[in-house]
Amino acid sequence: MSSKTKTMWNVGLIAALLLLLFLLEQVIPSGSMFFTVLKKGAIYALVAVSMNLLNGFTGLFSLGQAGFMLLGAYTYAILTIPVESRNSVYQYFDGGVIQFALPVPVALIAGGIVAAVFAYLIGLPVLRLKSDYLAIATLGFAEIIRAVFQWDKLGPVTNGSNLLRSYPTFKSVLYPFVVAGICIALIVLLINSTYGRAFKAIRDDEIAAEAMGINLAHHKRLAFVISSFFAGISGGLLAMYQTSIQASMFKSAMTYEILLIVVIGGIGSVTGSCISSFLFIACSEWWLRFLDNENLYIGSFHVPLLRPGFRKVVFAVIIMLMVLFYRRGIMGDKEFSLEKISNFFRRKRGKKEGKGGASHE
Repeated sequence: MSSKTKTMWNVGLIAALLLLLFLLEQVIPSGSMFFTVLKKGAIYALVAVSMNLLNGFTGLFSLGQAGFMLLGAYTYAILTIPVESRNSVYQYFDGGVIQFALPVPVALIAGGIVAAVFAYLIGLPVLRLKSDYLAIATLGFAEIIRAVFQWDKLGPVTNGSNLLRSYPTFKSVLYPFVVAGICIALIVLLINSTYGRAFKAIRDDEIAAEAMGINLAHHKRLAFVISSFFAGISGGLLAMYQTSIQASMFKSAMTYEILLIVVIGGIGSVTGSCISSFLFIACSEWWLRFLDNENLYIGSFHVPLLRPGFRKVVFAVIIMLMVLFYRRGIMGDKEFSLEKISNFFRRKRGKKEGKGGASHE
């Protein structure tokens, strides 16, 4: 399959997917859990792929994604709250310092840029560390950022520990899909570029990569900044999805969830991160929700053990089983592609034709 044919097929599939989502929105109620899973799944897919760029493709064990998402979410919200609504939002801080509003796309990009700038500054000292030490340092940064944004001294900008609200949100599932899709496509292009090959070389063997002329510090910092940029954009999308944000939302548990998605999907697989994001959200927020109902009956039989929070226990067991039987994740380090699907069906058709020819003889 030529590259031109691949591109045409990919564009056609994306257009068909968006058309299908548009048609489903006309049929299924907008408040359906199905759309909730799709919206949040698309947002988590973007931040999981951005984390995979670091952990899976560059070999940097970072746990600061929640902090970068917080920066992106707050930047987006602060810059898009309408001027006429600022007095009600910043009611304890006289309307706040910022008295203007930016368009949504500009604010989303600004959220990514703010996260990238912080990543660059933090990366100067932190990226000298390796493995667990790097993870602890980045996790500490995320917790510090969360505490600072709840500080009343910064209230005129961040609104202290109060909610930020009244900013533009999205209702259509197409919006997060389009934004996340564009960002993930850019990450894939980066991975397949010379920079991506340098990242993989650093992951495989730093000494060999340096011997080949790769600047380790520069490329590590580049991967860290780019990953944080897209984490900031996903934070802005999450703010739009939640309709209101508070710094207390971005706890370390959020980073662990993202890391879990990356591990389940396969470290080093963009496709795996996308698939596991939707599976994770669907299981945790939809499919297992009935396990929280302590008054569940099947006919006249009362199902025992069920109570609020029981779904989390079952979900943890499912994750343990997946890790035991799929140690490299759902996709491992492989990717989903049209060429592989066509080759699979071609082999199947060849086997059937071979069997038919043999029986005919």
